[in-house]
Amino acid sequence: MRTSIFDNLFVLEMANNHWGDVSRGLKIISDYGKVVRFNGVRAAMKFQFRDVDSFIHKDFRDRTDIRYIKKTLDTQLSWAEYQQLVAAVRQSSMITMATPFDEVSVDKCVDLGIQIIKIASSDIKDWFLIEKIATTKKPVIISTGGSSLRDLDDVVSFFAKRNIPLAINHCVSIYPAEDYELDLNQIDFLKARYPDNIIGYSTHEYRDWRDSTLIAYAKGARTFERHVDIEAGGIPVSPYCSLPEQVDSWFKAFAKAEEMCGGSGDSKRVPPEKEIRYLDGLVRGVYAKRDLPAGHILDDQSVYLAVPLQKGQISCREMMKGEVLLSAVTKDGAIRFRNIDSPYAANSHLAQLIEQRGIDAESQDPVNIVNMPGRG
Repeated sequence: MRTSIFDNLFVLEMANNHWGDVSRGLKIISDYGKVVRFNGVRAAMKFQFRDVDSFIHKDFRDRTDIRYIKKTLDTQLSWAEYQQLVAAVRQSSMITMATPFDEVSVDKCVDLGIQIIKIASSDIKDWFLIEKIATTKKPVIISTGGSSLRDLDDVVSFFAKRNIPLAINHCVSIYPAEDYELDLNQIDFLKARYPDNIIGYSTHEYRDWRDSTLIAYAKGARTFERHVDIEAGGIPVSPYCSLPEQVDSWFKAFAKAEEMCGGSGDSKRVPPEKEIRYLDGLVRGVYAKRDLPAGHILDDQSVYLAVPLQKGQISCREMMKGEVLLSAVTKDGAIRFRNIDSPYAANSHLAQLIEQRGIDAESQDPVNIVNMPGRG
């Protein structure tokens, strides 16, 4: 099931970059909110929610040698503090989003009015959590890092049966990831396998993440997730995080990619008028090989094709052997639409196009003559 909330959505992942510091979190929201508004994009600021008191087993709270436990404890915020951050996201005109890692945190997503829920790659088989998330009926984005095809099929089917909007992010859960590890062709696979879902890209590379996002867009990704941070407090920025000026460049490049990719790839494009006029200028018109009397039946022996095509003249596109001249045409003269008894006469729209295209030979008006070096 689709929803417009996913379309061209940039997810800015704050995660633990607030380092348990509300003021740092507010600064991140403020700085990125300005970049988002300046570029006119749709963006969500995403948090990670954990009910730390129940999330970490009581017997392991002092195990600072376990990195995940230590980082979770070091960056803990109260729910009141998260409420303050969520309010700041709304004031910055961004969408509120969170990854809950336990059932209590899912309830907090509801209490705080979070608009989109994310399921992390690590939880794609945590059915206790997934079923709890489904009870909220909120739009969901999942990341596919490390998942099997069966895992993914099961999750997609689960949300489809409940009519819950689901977007699927191609993700490589390597922090940071090298270019050769990105597997961007997986976006093609996901689009083909799950045509009813929006496909996105969650990126963790630390070199040219800008280029990978543009490639992802061209392949059809429509949600994009990136870890973000700021330089403040002497805390080093992780190599897979982006700074505000980098995200600004990312947004601008995305706008260019959107412009260059154009409209939908689901149907044939409608050529603009200037393109049609250009191609009409390269089409050969039909000319008389010799003086041809009225009543003459046109064939290969009596006409030839040459440029330019003149206004009202039939071209190689319309020439049909056996057409009868209604009036005489002199040698090297243009065979015009009004000169022949043609089935095109019944098509007023086509007749109008033929009368208007090409050059006006009498006025020597070059407006419709396109001087280009080649055709292709």
